Amino acid sequence: MTAEHPIAVLGECVADAFVAPPGGEAAAPLALDVFPGGGPANTAVALARLGTPTRFLGRLSHDVFGRLFASRLAGSGVDLSHAVRAAEPSTLAVADVAEDGTADYAFHAQQTADWQWTDDELATATAGSLTCLHTGSLALVQQPGGPAVERLLAAIRDRATVSIDPNVRPLLVDPAVYREALPRWCATADILRLSDDDLAQLHPGAAPEDAADIFHADGVPLVVVTLGAEGVLASLNGARAHVPTPPTRVVDTVGAGDSFMAGFLHALHTAGALGGRLDGLTGQQVTEALEFGVRVAAAVVSVRGANPPWAKDLD
Repeated sequence: MTAEHPIAVLGECVADAFVAPPGGEAAAPLALDVFPGGGPANTAVALARLGTPTRFLGRLSHDVFGRLFASRLAGSGVDLSHAVRAAEPSTLAVADVAEDGTADYAFHAQQTADWQWTDDELATATAGSLTCLHTGSLALVQQPGGPAVERLLAAIRDRATVSIDPNVRPLLVDPAVYREALPRWCATADILRLSDDDLAQLHPGAAPEDAADIFHADGVPLVVVTLGAEGVLASLNGARAHVPTPPTRVVDTVGAGDSFMAGFLHALHTAGALGGRLDGLTGQQVTEALEFGVRVAAAVVSVRGANPPWAKDLD
């Protein structure tokens, strides 16, 4: 595939702010260390760094955080020509990390730029040739833009593979919202990726294999479930494949699932398997994509934060 047939990633950017350790003065101002994040943005960065032509479809605020997001995406080789320059503020997540490593999060996500998609904006953003549209996370469930994104998926599947990663965020959205929407997403999607944590929220107590069969019955042909240290399971119309996690020194797991998905889609894109309904996809191609995805994820968890590797780093 060439740059004229990119993978498009649609979704949010989030400013991840961590409260810095207090200074010596009792009245010292609060200091924040802010990093560009957001699941879809992480996936776009990882895809581009691997060498896949990647277009990010996001609503980038005019504010300082929006400029931070744009700099990271463009610096990683992501095409921002179809992004929307938005008047609304950026989404912000503030984490106060305790001495034991646990974090208390405060989200500032009401009426922010990421969720204000309109049908006209989406039609313009997706103009031109695409081989795959990958989306998910909060963009699919936050109002008022979520329904517009769903309508886009139904329209675009005639000309591109559709990939969805629900990336359930129970602190922001009731998991019941995801559960209600999931059958609709499965009827539209060609690829569904979930983590084991997502699965516990959406189908409590269900084994990954049983859940995959439910999702197949709702219409999605390829289901991928990442299982943390236990590796990753894929089910292609009921044919299973399991790949273990490579031995890795884990620094943190921030961005691991997003980067796995980037590696997985990169491998399918390189194999020429994307662009339609996956009719020609083979079990061998799925296994090879899983193997590459866990390599990318292993590289991410071995460093601090969501810092995906470049292709040369994996050689």
